[in-house]
Amino acid sequence: MADPSSYRPKPGQIPDSPGVYRFRDEHRRVIYVGKAKSLRQRLANYFQDLAGLHPRTRTMVTTAASVEWTVVSTEVEALQLEYSWIKEYDPRFNVKYRDDKSYPYLAVTMNEEFPRVQVMRGHKKKGVRYFGPYGHAWAIRDTVDLLLRVFPVRTCSAGVFKNATRTGRPCLLGYIGKCSAPCVDRISPEDHRDLAEDFCDFVAGRTGTYLRRLEKQMTEAAEEMEYERAARLRDDIEALRKAMEKSAVVLADATDADLIAVAEDELEAALQIFHVRGGRVRGQRGWVTDKVEDVTTAALVEHALQQLYGEESGDAVPKEVLVPALPEPVEPVQEWLTGRRGSNVSLRIPQRGDKKALMETVQRNAQQALALHKTKRASDLTTRSRALEEIADALDLDSAPLRIECYDISHLQGDDVVASMVVFEDGLVRKSEYRRFQIKGFAGQDDVRSMHEVITRRFRRYLAEKERTGEWPEEEGTASPLAAPGTAIPAVTPPAVAATLVAAPDGDADDGRINGFKDDDGRPRKFAYPPQLVVVDGGQPQVAAAKRALDELGIDDIAVCGLAKRLEEVWLPEDDDPVVLPRSSEGLYLLQRVRDEAHRFAISYQRTKRAKRFRSGPLDDVPGLGETRKQALIKHFGSVKKLRSATIEQIQEVPGIGRKTAETIAAALAQAAPAAPAVNTATGEIMDDSEDEAPGTTADASGEPVAAGAPDDRGQER
Repeated sequence: MADPSSYRPKPGQIPDSPGVYRFRDEHRRVIYVGKAKSLRQRLANYFQDLAGLHPRTRTMVTTAASVEWTVVSTEVEALQLEYSWIKEYDPRFNVKYRDDKSYPYLAVTMNEEFPRVQVMRGHKKKGVRYFGPYGHAWAIRDTVDLLLRVFPVRTCSAGVFKNATRTGRPCLLGYIGKCSAPCVDRISPEDHRDLAEDFCDFVAGRTGTYLRRLEKQMTEAAEEMEYERAARLRDDIEALRKAMEKSAVVLADATDADLIAVAEDELEAALQIFHVRGGRVRGQRGWVTDKVEDVTTAALVEHALQQLYGEESGDAVPKEVLVPALPEPVEPVQEWLTGRRGSNVSLRIPQRGDKKALMETVQRNAQQALALHKTKRASDLTTRSRALEEIADALDLDSAPLRIECYDISHLQGDDVVASMVVFEDGLVRKSEYRRFQIKGFAGQDDVRSMHEVITRRFRRYLAEKERTGEWPEEEGTASPLAAPGTAIPAVTPPAVAATLVAAPDGDADDGRINGFKDDDGRPRKFAYPPQLVVVDGGQPQVAAAKRALDELGIDDIAVCGLAKRLEEVWLPEDDDPVVLPRSSEGLYLLQRVRDEAHRFAISYQRTKRAKRFRSGPLDDVPGLGETRKQALIKHFGSVKKLRSATIEQIQEVPGIGRKTAETIAAALAQAAPAAPAVNTATGEIMDDSEDEAPGTTADASGEPVAAGAPDDRGQER
């Protein structure tokens, strides 16, 4: 635990101006980002008597080892920079809202020639109109099914659309009137786009004009005694009204607003957002967060606004945002929202009327969401804590292993030998920390040597990061585990921080180069953070190899164990007998999950490498020849065999191929041995002209290419 006075900036060193500050831990990882109207006044609050600080703030300042800041011109710039840094560094002590699910949107792909209506999740794409989010995908599909009767817009995938275009026959929806069938030219691209625009207008809430138009057409058809057409229009109106009933009117017509409510206790907070468009609730979502810092309701609202609108612009930011508490100060946030929308945005607390009543409904939803989250998480937290405690007791560790790394070796009969590293933090997967290795030190099959190489490479990088940041060694002349025996290297100074002043523990500040706020020592580095426990997939030999690698690097504060598959035994270094955990043990279950995840990750990487090797051909060895020009050559000549027999002048006829490149291609193909002919294993037929397939392949009964002599996966892969 660090003493905040050891890295407290000197008096007068901090400027009295707006800015953004970052606290870093001993590994140079950013653990907290904040903004302030006055950096001097705000940072002074962190360096008062520890007894007067909030417990969470006290934990943060004692975990930190340095603080740095960046001066900006206005509070709006500080707000924008704070959002960018929180997104980039993912600080552990900042409020981070977690979506309780991946919310589906109703999307219309207006960026395509024939727009398509579909359900979409994840990041928003340019040129696509989104409506929602919705609580359930089935709710979107039910609504779309009703609307397709009136707006028969395309809903099929690109593959189905191309197949219908090729065959000249539409899909089932085209036959029953729920698709205008642009695939077979029943409607022009312009008319279909107009139909998609009408669909979007109706879903966006502009329903009154369209319904009145349909009612007028129905009346005219009845007067002209076109009763079938009138009945069809009547059914269309009924379908539209039924779709409208799915989202009742809650506010005055044409009201566009987002309502945000917060339910909180001392440890957690739940957020609920209702999206009202055209007076109707068009979407709803909920977030949950741990209160890892001393934060007020107003600050929670501000963080929510940053996350909600940080990447939005235009109409995605509504004219009105209703909140339970206003950020302090409110003017910069309101100015920032106005800039995101491009026009004035009202940020306020509803006081009376329908908006206050709807806000109470949103608040009840937030309270129910927090109660449900606590019910679900209680069991989950208890189980994970018990698992980590059981592992610590079984392996005689000083504390629970909050970060566990697991390694596995995979190969196919000694070929394509690779390794995987997976990371679990607090008992949960941390996929952003996963790493893959290719075994480079030797050829062939040797799991023990492979494990030794991987552990050595991973922790050599860790020590290199410690040297780079000045953590190891701290005094000049100290021997480095990365240096040759008997040599010493000087201490390494951390690189300059871009556009910032870094308050080092001794109080001095490094001079920074102007390079934006993105510095090269603040982002999470690949191997910067050590685990408390290393798990290897294997028994005593693999464990001994991993321990030997750590000993050779001089690392003695990381525990090592192995989990053997046969009897699920836990092996420790230098122990002749394994540790046997009960089958019902939560600790054993967690170790199995870690081991199985490492095995899955290694197998997937090994299969990818194997598939890439099987797909390789003689053109892959031509220097400077990219995938586009390779495809152009195959398309022009039809196969590698015909390309091999072509002259340099004929090769030059392919667009993008010059004289020099053509000579290189001809020379490379002349040196490469012809591939073995492909064989259909069902008929025995030699498929002569097939060199555009992978060399040395055959075909199975379905005609798919299969590597000649390649065994199947069962019992053949590690």
